[in-house]
Amino acid sequence: QVQLVESGGGLVQAGGSPRLSCAASGTIFSINDMGWYRQAPGKQREWVATITEASSPNYADAVKGRFTISRDNAKNTVYLQMNSLNPEDAAVYYCRGVVAFRGYWGQGTQVTVSS
Repeated sequence: QVQLVESGGGLVQAGGSPRLSCAASGTIFSINDMGWYRQAPGKQREWVATITEASSPNYADAVKGRFTISRDNAKNTVYLQMNSLNPEDAAVYYCRGVVAFRGYWGQGTQVTVSS
């Protein structure tokens, strides 16, 4: 079994730069793709960014140039550095990891943006 736990959310001022973390634990030999998704109230969950095991990133257009995804394979942890935050970025942020071709989700961390 694999567990993912996010941290780093909270109340942030517009223009702020919070960093989210997601640590995976459990029976893990290696984690393939890791990614971040978000869900705002009344909206569907949307993809934010993904990073491969070789640390190749991809970003949604809405965050490209402002967010940076990274990972530490030794710690089974993925990060999301968020810069120039705006009110449209407010959401619950979820991380996802693929282990042995199966996807696992974290419980989510709330990011609230104050203007």
